[in-house]
Amino acid sequence: MGTPMSARLLDAGFTVRGFDLSDDARSRFAEAGGTPAVSAAEAARAAELTILMLPNSAVVTAVVDELLAAGALAAGSLVVDMSSSEPLETRALAKRLAAVGVRLVDAPVSGGVKGAVAGTLTIMVGGSPDDVAEARAVLDRLGRVVPTGEIGSGHAVKALNNLLSATHLWVTSEAMEAGKRFGLDPEVMLSVFNGSSGRSGSTENKWPNFILPGTFDSGFGLRLMLKDMRIAAGLARAVGAPSELGEDAIGFWATAADELDPAADHTRVAEWIREHPAGA
Repeated sequence: MGTPMSARLLDAGFTVRGFDLSDDARSRFAEAGGTPAVSAAEAARAAELTILMLPNSAVVTAVVDELLAAGALAAGSLVVDMSSSEPLETRALAKRLAAVGVRLVDAPVSGGVKGAVAGTLTIMVGGSPDDVAEARAVLDRLGRVVPTGEIGSGHAVKALNNLLSATHLWVTSEAMEAGKRFGLDPEVMLSVFNGSSGRSGSTENKWPNFILPGTFDSGFGLRLMLKDMRIAAGLARAVGAPSELGEDAIGFWATAADELDPAADHTRVAEWIREHPAGA
């Protein structure tokens, strides 16, 4: 995600320094016109705005600790966490940064690699109105910005969105498999679903574009989806909200994740369901 996002910022005229542990990612970044750094601290030092696009809250915290230890975050600077992080941990991190005069907004995204390349991401931004307005000077170049409320709210709604996405992908895949075994044409089923109340992102996008063609290359990993589902369920528990169906869905996805390749795209669950129907 970071490579196409940084390319769009470079095309918009921003000066972008970046760091990734992957040599290949740094090379692609340089080819796009960016300035690779030898460390996260070098990338962030003296930056007016520092963007984090990382796997989870634990990595975000580790990187921020590194930046703080190196004195790479100047007082008054703004950090934008575009990772899919834990909302309660995001709020705790914001307090830590505020103590040294650094501001934080959370801005996770939806839309995958395709949306990052096209600049059509949905970006859910939590933070103070002033900080969000400042971040928008950059984020508007990446997609549609939706202010969501206080710090941590972006990460909360992103996780809840992915819990919905994962749950309806699973049940859509079960319905599609049942229909195919009955003798229905998958294209006909999708046409009906997409003109009826069963319509979802799974029927409109994932099934026709990644599952039916057999490419399974949406650009979003199965284990990342499972991580976000668990964040959403944890949030529900923390606030005392019911999450029975969500917990069941997590169980299904976890079983599939245990058997599929660690690098499997999340759309591979449809293939897994075909071979392991629920209850089998």
